[in-house]
Amino acid sequence: MSISSANRRSHVVLVIALVAAISGVLLLGAFAFGCLCFWRKKAAPAGRDNELPLRATKLKLRRDDQGFSDENKMSSEEDDLDLRLFDLAVILAATDNFAADSKIGQGGFGPVYLGRLEDGQEVAVKRLSRKSAQGVEEFKNEVKLIAKLQHRNLVRLLGCCIDGDERMLVYEFMHNNSLDTFIFGDEEKRKLLRWKTRFEIIAGIARGLLYLHEDSRLRIIHRDMKESNVLLDRNMIPKISDFGIARMFGGDQTTAYTLKVIGTYGYMSPEYAMDGVFSMKSDIYSFGVMVLEIVTGKKNRGFYDDELDLNLLGVDVVEGRQKR
Repeated sequence: MSISSANRRSHVVLVIALVAAISGVLLLGAFAFGCLCFWRKKAAPAGRDNELPLRATKLKLRRDDQGFSDENKMSSEEDDLDLRLFDLAVILAATDNFAADSKIGQGGFGPVYLGRLEDGQEVAVKRLSRKSAQGVEEFKNEVKLIAKLQHRNLVRLLGCCIDGDERMLVYEFMHNNSLDTFIFGDEEKRKLLRWKTRFEIIAGIARGLLYLHEDSRLRIIHRDMKESNVLLDRNMIPKISDFGIARMFGGDQTTAYTLKVIGTYGYMSPEYAMDGVFSMKSDIYSFGVMVLEIVTGKKNRGFYDDELDLNLLGVDVVEGRQKR
């Protein structure tokens, strides 16, 4: 056996051993998460109202210091959202008229800019691409969902701007950008993620998901959980973001079906990717993939073992079966 072949085989054994250890952590985490969900359900008051509104698109917009016009209201019979409406002039001044050096990201929704308001507050401005029909729906969806959610591990929506064809969402600015830039970024950034920090990030994401699924008055299925949709503040506290394709469940609903499967392959559960069936389990599956990636520093879709003919998640599953 050549030296290179021996080194390669030892590397494979090391990876499998690491993934096996992770499997045990995931099983314990899943058990603890399930127990916590069961306990909270059992502890909920018997008279709790589980009927949740399925539509909520009216904005009860608060007057900004710069004022706003009534023609910018979105209305519906269903519900009111108390959300600040920013004047376009305020956004233009904050982003230096959407200057190229103010751009900090690009998503399916459109570009994201760093802005600074008159009081010095830094904000992230997500600007809807005018060419994106899907973006309009995502804009409405994100406004009606995230405006009602408040949690330490969810990104905070500060307001929006609606002016003619312009549609923008204004968020609190996250100084450390998204989690993927640390997990899959350069070596210097990876070194900043010590094991304690990684554990705290995983725990924070889990708390945010638990709130979405069990503790908020709206049961939300995110449907696109991945590292790039988790932002980090100055203190590396994770905040789940991007609710453009999230779905709201009402009453005792636990499962839904769609003909239009949207999300990111590599993080989708098999039943969602193949059959369009999604539930809380779909988000938990995506969370499990994220845990593997955070611990190993490897992408599920980017990792491939030639000998086992499997990706990162496949290696984990096979190793788990072998240990039974």
